[in-house]
Amino acid sequence: MSLRIVVCVKYVPDATGDRHFNEDLTTDRESVDGLLSELDEYAVEQALQISEDADDAEVTVLTVGPEDANDALRKALSMGADKAVHVEDDDLHGTDALGTSLVLAKAVEKTGYDLVICGMASTDGTMGVLPAMLAERLGVPQVTLLSEVAVSDGKVTGRRDGDAATEHLEASLPAVVSVTDLSGEARYPSFKGIMAAKKKPVESLDLDDLDIDADDVGLEGAWTKVTDATERPPRTAGTVVEDGGEGGKQLAEFLAGKKFI
Repeated sequence: MSLRIVVCVKYVPDATGDRHFNEDLTTDRESVDGLLSELDEYAVEQALQISEDADDAEVTVLTVGPEDANDALRKALSMGADKAVHVEDDDLHGTDALGTSLVLAKAVEKTGYDLVICGMASTDGTMGVLPAMLAERLGVPQVTLLSEVAVSDGKVTGRRDGDAATEHLEASLPAVVSVTDLSGEARYPSFKGIMAAKKKPVESLDLDDLDIDADDVGLEGAWTKVTDATERPPRTAGTVVEDGGEGGKQLAEFLAGKKFI
């Protein structure tokens, strides 16, 4: 039986761009270029490595987002994923992590899975809670923040590196895992892969397809909201400390005044 791997990916604003909020304090995704979240590229890479080591495996990439999020799917497909699922619905605007976990869980169940792989966090929200929420909704084990991951004999195993210790973990399939940026450099899509990605299937789903009420997602259904935001002040010239014998003292006073020390 084929090993069904689903990789959850996110289309995020380019961190090098000039990012802003909309009037409703949701992220303005129209005025800045977007791309596949870098941390999710590691998840795609690990899925592809597991697929290559398996006798029979299929990798599906899944995203929730606007029309442009299709670009993130195409990047993952060009890396080597087999097919993609795109959940797009206007009522999803403003959905928080809890609502997104609901949508992803429904989509994963509809797609069919043995293993779900996520990045450790998105590069825009950086909450890092979605893998755990997704595992809870699916009712399966979670093995998160792995720097190594492998699948064999109906189990997923991995290594989690902490500040004080290294843990070796395992869980029975089906399961949800997340991988860190130490799990291995993501491959660069080849020209052949980019061309092949154009012919790979991308299934489109909306809330009706997933039997989700619009009131449970979106900005109105969100459990967490941004209530206030202030524009970052323009960068100033800074403070120059001229060392006339008291430079170290002046520097210490400056750092203490900014509560850096």
